[in-house]
Amino acid sequence: MKKIGLLFLLVAGSFFLGSKAQAQANWEAGIRAGDNFSIEATIPINARPRVKPVVYFDRVGVAGYFDWMFALEGGPLGLKFFPGVGPEFMFGNNTFDFNIAGDFGVEYSFVFPLTIGFDWRPHFVTTNNFNFNAGNWGFVARFRFGEGVKFKATN
Repeated sequence: MKKIGLLFLLVAGSFFLGSKAQAQANWEAGIRAGDNFSIEATIPINARPRVKPVVYFDRVGVAGYFDWMFALEGGPLGLKFFPGVGPEFMFGNNTFDFNIAGDFGVEYSFVFPLTIGFDWRPHFVTTNNFNFNAGNWGFVARFRFGEGVKFKATN
């Protein structure tokens, strides 16, 4: 398990240090409502990747997603698409589930400090017979700290 964690850190570090691009936007914090209710934040790492810590309330849990950001060539300045992946730890009714989840979505950052979006987080439950759950759709609204909506990913 330690070897897998070390490998993950090395791969993630190569994304952080290998990119020459400018930072994507700013830190954000807000809520997500849909199949599950949660509070979440986004923490930009470099031009494309970001970390998204999440606390779920419907079924108590915590998660952390690593998203890669993409903008449309010639598209609106605040529009972004992202695929991502990350672990989820869910607790409830004397059970514990460890999930490996995807995080796919689209979001738009307004000129004023608000970002809205829609995402989908399907996941594999690795405990209890390795089940797949295609649910977990949600709408997000986050307050953006700092100024700017620019998202320019350069290589």
